[in-house]
Amino acid sequence: MKSAPLRMAVKIAGWTIAAGLALTLLAGAGFAAANLWVWYDTRDRIYTDSAMCPVADVGVVFGTSFRMRDGSPNPYYAARLDTAAELYRSGRVSHLLLSGDNRSIHYNEPIAMWRDLQQRHVPRSALTLDYAGLSTFDTVVRAKKIFGLQKVVLITQDWHLPRALFIARAKGLNAYGCAAWGQQSGSDTYVNNRELAARALTVMDVYLLGRKPRILGEPEPLKLSAEEPAD
Repeated sequence: MKSAPLRMAVKIAGWTIAAGLALTLLAGAGFAAANLWVWYDTRDRIYTDSAMCPVADVGVVFGTSFRMRDGSPNPYYAARLDTAAELYRSGRVSHLLLSGDNRSIHYNEPIAMWRDLQQRHVPRSALTLDYAGLSTFDTVVRAKKIFGLQKVVLITQDWHLPRALFIARAKGLNAYGCAAWGQQSGSDTYVNNRELAARALTVMDVYLLGRKPRILGEPEPLKLSAEEPAD
């Protein structure tokens, strides 16, 4: 027969395993529910055909690295700029807010977008740079609080748009998403899985943690003409 201490140890181990399984199931259910919420809340505001995107004064282009880790061109970056330029040329937007990371003199997403959009025949006067778009959350909140925007078109990949639009609605920004299409990276599975986790975290950021942008500052209402930025 098992001794009393051994029986108690077995019971405790059983309770620990059961509790662990329950917590795992609960976390999994919460993860799935958060993703479903983000998708359902934004599904009718995403347009995959740029010709059908709603007209707005400003399109917000989300920054990303123009190079992959292996040094090859980033197809997501090119697709965002191609779509932004097409929306401008077709008159769907009249101005573009380029928001991204400006971490050093050697890495500056807004400047890279500014230069490359001019090569796509978008004039400087139609471009404004946001150097503090350090995350999707920061870009969306700053579009409203710093640049004073009320209605925008968000320009990024279709897998990224639900999260961006969810933040926009929660923060009172009237936004629609125009999906950037083009040659896609071979890491789509990794990117999509990472995005699922990011959506769940976004629900927590917005409704539980009260997240704030890393850099906010004073309002700078967007002017529909922009000076050439300093290098």
